[in-house]
Amino acid sequence: MGASKCTGWLIVLLAVALVVTAVVVAITKQTHHPEALPVPGPPGPINQTYAEALSVALQFFQVQKSGKLVNNKIPWRGDSGLDDGKEEEVDLSKGMYDAGDHMKFGFPMAFTATVLSWSILEYGDQMKAAKQLDPALDALKWIADYLINAHPSDDVLFVQVGDPDLDHKCWDRPEEMTEKRPVIQINKKTPGTDVAAETAAAMAAASMVFKTINTTYSYSLLQHAQQLFTFADTYRGSYSVSIPQVRKYYNSTSYLDELLWAASWLYHATGDQTYLSYVTVENGNAFADWGRPTWFSWDDKRAGTQVLLSRVHFFGSKDSSNAEQMGLQMYRKTAEAVMCGLLPDSPTATKNRTDGGLVWIDQWNSLQHPVAASFLAVVYSDYMLTSRTAEVQCSGESFTPMDLRKFAMSQADYILGDNPMKMSYLVGYGSSYPQQVHHRGASIPLNANSGCNGWQWLSSPDPNPNVATGALVGGPFKNDDYIDVRNNSMQAEPTTYSSASLVGLLSGLVTTSSVARSFT
Repeated sequence: MGASKCTGWLIVLLAVALVVTAVVVAITKQTHHPEALPVPGPPGPINQTYAEALSVALQFFQVQKSGKLVNNKIPWRGDSGLDDGKEEEVDLSKGMYDAGDHMKFGFPMAFTATVLSWSILEYGDQMKAAKQLDPALDALKWIADYLINAHPSDDVLFVQVGDPDLDHKCWDRPEEMTEKRPVIQINKKTPGTDVAAETAAAMAAASMVFKTINTTYSYSLLQHAQQLFTFADTYRGSYSVSIPQVRKYYNSTSYLDELLWAASWLYHATGDQTYLSYVTVENGNAFADWGRPTWFSWDDKRAGTQVLLSRVHFFGSKDSSNAEQMGLQMYRKTAEAVMCGLLPDSPTATKNRTDGGLVWIDQWNSLQHPVAASFLAVVYSDYMLTSRTAEVQCSGESFTPMDLRKFAMSQADYILGDNPMKMSYLVGYGSSYPQQVHHRGASIPLNANSGCNGWQWLSSPDPNPNVATGALVGGPFKNDDYIDVRNNSMQAEPTTYSSASLVGLLSGLVTTSSVARSFT
């Protein structure tokens, strides 16, 4: 009987202990804040999957080059566009073709340069560790050279080479172009705040990349950036209004985001507090859409600006006022809202995903948004790590830098073949990738001599005779399906700006290291 009582009391005590433990665990879960992860330090071991993909992705910029090619590594490419700009006595032969056609649109090309610059500034050490820094610098300089020539005077910027209506009436190799290639400019009478400010952002960012490589070139880029920002801000107006023809191709929905984006890059490049005041005290409340997460793209720079200015809030601005600090805090809070929308387990996670896990926003060029968003996610996660910030709060739930990195990896892995199609969307990577990329030069045999009328190559059922290595095709439909047909431009056409975001994403994932607390 005594033994039985003891056993009973033991059971009661054990039950009480279990209840207490459960309560403690529950309280701990509610109040626990994860400790900040250690700062990674210099680049660690290389992830060979992402290193190989990065090497492939960077080759697309060689494929897209216009002008007199130097050390050409693409056997089916040659010199092209050598007379671009000649009628206006400017040399616009360099730069890059926008997509599968032969247009040079200044708005997305400048964005390509800005994102490439940002990628190098954040992850140049990681690119170098993966032996991919030199091709990234080469691609950036090819565009930057073009942008310098496109800005012959303070208030003039050439923003387009080629007539898209004429260009799209031909299916030809760039080396054999015969159609007229007019150039279009913006100026005081026909302003284009959006494209001028984006070009200012590109040149300001690039000036920091080249600062320790070529100081004269860096200074020239910065001078152009400052002049262009003044022009953009003084003579306000959308380039889509000044040049109605672009609305069908790269319509700008607003120029306010580009003004903030450019001023943010100029603040990083110069340290001039007037640029910080411009984006916080003077125009933040009116232009920034604080509190509303958006998708980063060639048209919408708000999310990019929020992450870029979060960098200042994370790592400090010595001379900023209280009002400027409040503005920076609002940018960071909005950047956090962007991150919370990406994390799949967040209460505010976007529902716009395929069953295969890809963030899916638009059927045209569907990969551009998940790639750009993932680049921002990996950058933000590294800001958190370097600043020893343990978590981001999403409607009461906490997430770590590693959660953001895992999201970015999931999107990269989908692109590289971990998807329902079991196919890489990066041409030249893996054993299975699209064979009929919507790309003129890749689709026409080297010796075809078809001139403007090479339409049989557009409709050919055969794989492209030339591989557009590094091309990131448009991407899958919402059902994770991809139709590998050349004339399916919605899915099969690559763009340079999506490639720039992919380079940034892969450079962030190729290894781990702490980001620099300052770009200069």
